[in-house]
Amino acid sequence: MISPSLPGLILASGSRYKQSVLAKLGIPFTIASPDIDETPKDNETAERLVLRLAREKAQHILNTVNDSKLTEHYIIGVDQVALHNNRILGKPHTRENAIAQLREFSAQEVVFLSGIAVCHSNGTIKSKVEEYRVHFKALSEHQIERYIDAESPLDCAGAFKSEGAGILLFNNMVGRDINALIGMPLLAFQELMAEFDVDLFDHISDNGQ
Repeated sequence: MISPSLPGLILASGSRYKQSVLAKLGIPFTIASPDIDETPKDNETAERLVLRLAREKAQHILNTVNDSKLTEHYIIGVDQVALHNNRILGKPHTRENAIAQLREFSAQEVVFLSGIAVCHSNGTIKSKVEEYRVHFKALSEHQIERYIDAESPLDCAGAFKSEGAGILLFNNMVGRDINALIGMPLLAFQELMAEFDVDLFDHISDNGQ
């Protein structure tokens, strides 16, 4: 149930990591968790997948918000996949699978694709994909097991949390926006809002309040 007192910006994500990234801008927003089927379609590329899911998440919340008869608002939908050798990475779920994934990534590159969509209350939606690449160190078995046991990233695609100690697994990162590594690309968000003629500088709270 969405409260009628929601501000004009809504993040369609229950992820506390994405929420913390967006909060860095100092722009008030409300969260709402979308409930959609995230199963990939047959022959769907990773880029099309994240774009579709980001748009569907935003549109799902739009329907709920419109039912509450709010005034003008913008809804942010986000989705992310990680790729290794062009294969979409799943969540390991078990310690053994997590260790196997990191073992496979040792001295390898993993590509993150973050889809972001902004949906206006009138139904207009704009979206794009942000890419970010990470290069893993040559990892020892001890380092892999120590990391898995320390952070237990069993519900994270790729078996690591880049917002935590997972950063120690990498020796290089390539991309224009490190926030995309967590799935909340702020530069892309700013660009999409500009397409709606919204300047985010006008909405920053004074003194971060």
